[in-house]
Amino acid sequence: MIEKFYNLTFFADKSNIHLVENYIEKICDHYNINNTYFAHILTSVTEAVENAIFHGNKNNPSLKVQINFSIKPEGYSFIIKDQGNGFNLASVPDATDPEADFSKTEGRGIFIMKSLADDVKFLNNGSAVELIFKLSSITKQLSDERIDILTKNTKQTAHTRNKHNKN
Repeated sequence: MIEKFYNLTFFADKSNIHLVENYIEKICDHYNINNTYFAHILTSVTEAVENAIFHGNKNNPSLKVQINFSIKPEGYSFIIKDQGNGFNLASVPDATDPEADFSKTEGRGIFIMKSLADDVKFLNNGSAVELIFKLSSITKQLSDERIDILTKNTKQTAHTRNKHNKN
């Protein structure tokens, strides 16, 4: 049953990233999310988890990271929480600023999340982030793919019937 996939809690150790990958894969398989959106979800959630481990929990493996998955009217929601004190979003450098110091990586993870998720919300003073992936985007793309497959199969079936009717 899918309830076991809704929450994942693990110690803040980078070696536990595979748990996140398996968690996302199971959810995407269960909800039949296509590969493009799967990649967006996996990359965004993994980035948020890495931020929680390194920045939020300061690489302290005795602290935990929690992921909560839910379906909301606006889409699939993943909330990633750490046990840190949070951060001031305004103090994070803009990764798209051409004047930024590119030798530093600060802000790139947030840029990646905002680029791939449909909505990003920072909660609890930054100790949690919610990534939302709109159902309409997933459904439209998946629907288009299914229509293409159905159209191809229908044409092949019609072609095969025509061949048999001529013989």
